[in-house]
Order: sequence, then structure tokens, then C-alpha cells
Amino acid sequence: MKAKDLDKLFDGGEEDVLQHFDLSKVRRIQFEHELIELELPKERMAELDAEASRLNMTRDQLISEWVRERLEAKPAAE
Repeated sequence: MKAKDLDKLFDGGEEDVLQHFDLSKVRRIQFEHELIELELPKERMAELDAEASRLNMTRDQLISEWVRERLEAKPAAE
């Protein structure tokens, strides 16, 4: 099935699109996490929370996404 056909099913209201996938080959990647502490001014925290809310994400998810994007955009070491 093509992605555009799957999109049509999902957009058309089909709630269980998983039936169109072979779940026997799905695997979950286990990442180790490390807890960090981040200090920000209250104004920045409010901006961060507003952006996370706008994107329907948690603060932690947003920060993780931004860090990942920044690291992936970093030029390779020469």
C-alpha cells in the first residue's frame, strides 16, 4: 500500500490503520536515558512551555527534539 492511500484511510476516519502493517517485524529500540537539570529564566520557561503546548508536546519532548535536530544539523568532523 502506498503512503498516500494509507493517508486517505486515516484521514477518512479509519481508526485502526495498524491492520495494514506487518507488526511481526516491528521492534522497539531501547535507548538509555540520562536525567539532566536545566536552569532557565522564568520568561524563557514560559516561552518554552507555550511552544511545547502549541506543538502538543511536553517540555521534555520539545527540548529533546530540538537537541536532536541541532546535533543532526552539525557538520561532520573533518
